[in-house]
Amino acid sequence: MDVNQIGPAIHVDQLEKNYLDKARGVVRAVRSISFDCNYGEIVGLLGPNGAGKTTTLRMLATILKPTSGTATVAGYDIQEQSLQVRKKLGFLTGSTGLYGRLTPIEIFRFFGSLHRMPPGLIEERTKYLLRLFEMESFQDSHCDRLSTGQKQRVNLARTLLPDPPVVILDEPTAGLDIISSKTILDFIHASKTEGKCILFSTHYMTEAEILCDRVAIIHEGEILALDTIPALQASTGKTSLVNVFFHLVQQYETQHS
Repeated sequence: MDVNQIGPAIHVDQLEKNYLDKARGVVRAVRSISFDCNYGEIVGLLGPNGAGKTTTLRMLATILKPTSGTATVAGYDIQEQSLQVRKKLGFLTGSTGLYGRLTPIEIFRFFGSLHRMPPGLIEERTKYLLRLFEMESFQDSHCDRLSTGQKQRVNLARTLLPDPPVVILDEPTAGLDIISSKTILDFIHASKTEGKCILFSTHYMTEAEILCDRVAIIHEGEILALDTIPALQASTGKTSLVNVFFHLVQQYETQHS
């Protein structure tokens, strides 16, 4: 993993995404947000469904084109250098699917070849990831026969196969049981110690409290606050992240009513 980059791993500057809806007109899904995320840091985007989390992450992953603003990932511009961004980025979203007729090992070999990884490195990374996510027991099973948690582990391992320095995860534990969730959360924490930059979205307060160095509260496409949890608690006068979140949202809605 190459993390010898100058500046933050992710730099977002006034990023905005608008959609045209026939009934509502122009919908501002993401409203001129700015933030940084550093190597060796875990930053959480915390907000309800529809807050703009997924849209933000998909723009950073070069899947969606911003309406305005800019961002860099691992020093590369998401619009002008999208191929270089993808080479440095591991991205997992809830809509990521698997080829049901392939086994996990076959999927890793296929995606490794797409990344032009040497065969020996593919095998080395495959063995490592099978152990890391405890997939040996179903490594030769077709993916359409796996449970939701098993599929998510395969998806995450596929994302990490080329050992990217920047990892973006869109609600990685949504719908998973507690054991599968713990496996993924343990990985996120371990990745920080390896110097990776981890940006992930969630609406689970406990996940944010356990993992995050900093938390961005996002609501209606705007980042209401971004700081460490103790700093957010101090600035709002609230003792829990849940109360911090509701305080900031209520404050926002009062100002915009």
